[in-house]
Amino acid sequence: MGLTSEIIVQALKLKGLRVTPQRYAVYANLLSRCDHPTVEQLVVDLNKNFPVSSQATVYSSLKALQEAGLIREVLLEEGVSRYDANVQPHHHFRCRQCGHIEDIDWAAFPPLALNCLRPGLQPERYEVTVHGLCDPCQL
Repeated sequence: MGLTSEIIVQALKLKGLRVTPQRYAVYANLLSRCDHPTVEQLVVDLNKNFPVSSQATVYSSLKALQEAGLIREVLLEEGVSRYDANVQPHHHFRCRQCGHIEDIDWAAFPPLALNCLRPGLQPERYEVTVHGLCDPCQL
């Protein structure tokens, strides 16, 4: 078991999760990528090396990982859930032409004045999504 495998197993155990092959595979896959995949993309990718991952199994693994705070769901387009193992506060850029998604450092934007919201609203968190064209799509 390599260092990366040990870290993944320790992270799962530290959060009180049972280390199943499916949870391990889903979490390891998300840690290895930065494209914020959908469930469908995860299923295809996982079944290349682990051909027993059903969509239901991936969903239940994602739910457990999300509830444990190891991953987060990212909603960058209507009706599409994407998943990210980077749980630190950050923003996103999404290319309107090819769909490329990229993390933007939290400090890239000044903090929002959440105290300017109308009384009765209690903000908990926010993130900015920038829509535009990525480098290749500008050509």
